[in-house]
Amino acid sequence: MEKDKKTYGALIGSIIIIVILIIGGIYVWQTKVKEMKLEQQRIQMQADAINAAYLNEIKTLEQNIKNTDTTIDVNADNIK
Repeated sequence: MEKDKKTYGALIGSIIIIVILIIGGIYVWQTKVKEMKLEQQRIQMQADAINAAYLNEIKTLEQNIKNTDTTIDVNADNIK
């Protein structure tokens, strides 16, 4: 009688599938990390642009205040 030979085909196939799933999961995870970094950079750039706009507006207002003539030639004796 021949001894029953064990075949490892199903086990090897399962291991290959698990390895492929792990590699796919790592790829998806890395892609999500890259997308999150790009989104954070975009948000930071928008915040920097908004801050720059506010600073420019404040500088413009300060310059307008400096250039505004606030002297009034009023003689208190002439007021009735």
